[in-house]
Amino acid sequence: MLLPAQWLETTIPVGDEPSALVWNSNDNKVYCANFGSSNVTVIDGTNNAIITTIGISYGSGALVYSAEYSKIYCASLWSNRVTVIEGASDSIIATIEVDTMPIALICNNVQGNNKIYCANFWNDNVMAIDGFGDTVIATVPVGDGPWALVHNSTDDKVYSANVNSDDITVITGVGDTVITTIPVGDELRALVWNALGNKVYCTSWGTDEVIVLDGSLDTIITTISVVHGPHALVWNSHENKVYCTNGESDAVTVIDGVGDTVITTVPVGDGPFALVYNSTNNKVYCANRNGDDVTIIDCAADTVVTTITVRDEPAAFAWNSFQNRTYVANIGSDSVSVICDFTFIEEKKLKGATHMEFSPTVLHGPLQLPEGKQCKVFDIMGRVVEPGKVARGIYFIAADDRIVRKVIKVR
Repeated sequence: MLLPAQWLETTIPVGDEPSALVWNSNDNKVYCANFGSSNVTVIDGTNNAIITTIGISYGSGALVYSAEYSKIYCASLWSNRVTVIEGASDSIIATIEVDTMPIALICNNVQGNNKIYCANFWNDNVMAIDGFGDTVIATVPVGDGPWALVHNSTDDKVYSANVNSDDITVITGVGDTVITTIPVGDELRALVWNALGNKVYCTSWGTDEVIVLDGSLDTIITTISVVHGPHALVWNSHENKVYCTNGESDAVTVIDGVGDTVITTVPVGDGPFALVYNSTNNKVYCANRNGDDVTIIDCAADTVVTTITVRDEPAAFAWNSFQNRTYVANIGSDSVSVICDFTFIEEKKLKGATHMEFSPTVLHGPLQLPEGKQCKVFDIMGRVVEPGKVARGIYFIAADDRIVRKVIKVR
C-alpha cells in the first residue's frame, strides 16, 4: 500500500531574490534564477547539493527548459537578453539579444518546431527563437504589455496575455503570424492550457474572473466569476480541473475543466501567489507569499492536506518528478525550500493470501518487471527508481498503482 506524506526536507541558500525555478528532466537538475544577483544557481536533483552558479546578464528572471536539446533559457529583465545554458555541462552556449524587458518564456516542442517564445513587455512583441541555432527567427507584434504566454500543442498556437490592452493575441506556431486578437477582462495575469478540452484559461485581476477560450476557434466560451484577486493558474490533468489563486482573498478556486463551473473554493494562506501540480500524488501546491508557507491541496477531495512553513516570500515552484520533490523559491530570504512528498510503502498481506506474508524475492541479476502493465519501482523511502539503475537494497514493484512484489537486490 502507498502512504503519502509531506515535510520540509531542507533549505538551500542561493543568490539574491530568487524569482524563478525550472527542472531539467534529462539531467535531473533544478535551476534557480536569482534576480538580485543576476545569476542562476544549479541544484542537483538527487541530493539537493549546489552544483554551480552561473553568471547571467543583469536581472535574471524567467526560465524555461527545452528537452529537445536539453537547454535552459533565462531571460534577463534589465539587459534585454536571453541566455542559453547547456543542461549537461551547465555552461553558457549562447546569448540572444531581444527587445526591452523580456518578462515571459515558453517552449514549443511540437515536432518540427523546437522554438522558444519570449514576451518583451515594453516593445509589445513576442519573439520566436530557433531552439537549434538559438537565433531570433521572428518578431510578432502583440497587444500592449505582453505579460504571460502559453502554448496550445493541439493546434500549435501561442497565446499572449497583454496586461495593458486587456486582450489576448493568438500566434501561429508555424509561420509565427497573428491569427487574431481577443478582447478580454482587465489586468490579465496568467494563462494555462487544458489539453483534454483544448481550452485556454486566463485570469483577469481587475474583474475577478477567469476567461475560458476555445483553443480551436479562439473565441470566448464563458467567463467564470471567482473571488477577489485571481492571479496564478495550474491545470490538473488527472482530474481535469483548473486551480486559480485569489491573492486578495487567501483562497484557491477549483474549476471543473469540462463544464467550466466553480466546484469549490479552498481557503489557503496569506497572499496565494504561485501554484504547481504534482501528478504523482495528485496534489496542488500553493505558495502563500505573505504567509511564508505552502498549502498542499488534495485534488481528489479539494481539501487542504497540510501547510508547511518555508522562508520569506515563497514566489515560484519547480517539481522534480524523479524524487517527488517540490522546490520553492523564497524571494525574500535568498533561499530555496525543498518539500518532500514521499510515498512510503506499507507492507500488507498479498491479496488472496491466507498465511503467506509479503515475502521478498531475492534478486541476483537484472530486475524483471511484469509484462503488459504500467510499472514503477520504489525504494524503501518511496522514491521512484529507474529499473535499470537498481543497486543493492530493498525495492517494491507497483503494477497499475498496486504494490505486487518486494525485491531484495543482492548483486
